[in-house]
Amino acid sequence: MLRWERGTVSAVTSSWPGVHRLEVALDDGTGTLRALAYEELTGCPEPGEPVLLNTNALRRELGTGGDAMVVARPEVLPAQAEVRGHMVKARYTPMQTMVDALDDPDSEHYQTVRAAKGVGGMPVVVADLHSSLPAIIAGIRARRRSARIAYVHTDAAALPAAYSKSAARLREAELLTSVISAGQSFGGDLEAVTVHSALLGARHVVGADIAIVIQGPGNLGTGTGWGFSGVQAAESLHAAAVLGGVPVATLRVSGADERERHRGLSHHSSTAYGRALLAPVHLPVLPRTDSRYNAFHESVRKQVKRTILKPAKKRGVLHHLTEVDAKGLRDALEEMPVRMTTMGRTLAEDYPAFQYAALAGRCAAGLLPSGSAPGATRSPA
Repeated sequence: MLRWERGTVSAVTSSWPGVHRLEVALDDGTGTLRALAYEELTGCPEPGEPVLLNTNALRRELGTGGDAMVVARPEVLPAQAEVRGHMVKARYTPMQTMVDALDDPDSEHYQTVRAAKGVGGMPVVVADLHSSLPAIIAGIRARRRSARIAYVHTDAAALPAAYSKSAARLREAELLTSVISAGQSFGGDLEAVTVHSALLGARHVVGADIAIVIQGPGNLGTGTGWGFSGVQAAESLHAAAVLGGVPVATLRVSGADERERHRGLSHHSSTAYGRALLAPVHLPVLPRTDSRYNAFHESVRKQVKRTILKPAKKRGVLHHLTEVDAKGLRDALEEMPVRMTTMGRTLAEDYPAFQYAALAGRCAAGLLPSGSAPGATRSPA
């Protein structure tokens, strides 16, 4: 159900590419609230303008979705953008939007995508949480600073790619070459109908050396074995594998999560990689010879063996436990132009969460043709 409320814009308090955060005074006189307006859907309402809001996530006090959403501007029709293609995202919802997709017959890139047979060994890093994105990029740049990186924004969480402040800032800092919104997600630099065509676009249109595939902000979890949106990571890794890419699976790790199921190795990684995944992938871990290796990292390694490698092997899937040197990664993470947070915890409060994401990035950079990353080796155990 939608929860509808009416209000009047008091101020535009902040903006980033494609998104405006507003202060809205409610018509019922109960106060003001924060609301988001997406340029692609509604344009930017002006102070003094009435708006219709969807407040269900805000009223339920949800974290990532804790803003009201501007659904309509009763007194204004936003300017109509010209769209050549006929692909629709957020289909059959009142906010369905037309996009120019890479794989649309009317796209200038259509013949390129149509002719592409695969991604030619491109490393593809996949993660569960959107907060891993800047850390993965930090790891890539710690090994290959000049790498061209494309981010594929999937549709398991936030559908508008513009919602991600991290991706916007990384694009502005020229640390991301392109954002491609895949599936029902929309608003990237480029649009694609599937993760598969997004990866083809990353390789053959963007010219990316490495692609990163992650859902947007707003990971949905239930505490059950299969009821979490990050299970889509397995399907993204499948896409990388069938297209001839080199799949790298980011381990979701935490040293500070209060929930036992997410402490050390998260059960989300165990399920996605140990039970749902049908293709072999790289699983980057810290080597035992690393000076930073301690009981925590040994525990994570044992969890990976027990909950990912062993059950996958029983199904005939032989993953690669890939040891990656962590030297310099802390500095690389601290140099990133975005604030590192995951589930409300900062880099200082939960370093392993970002360290393992950075290991995945460095692993991918080491798989590029010119050489391997220092310490990037397969471990039989």
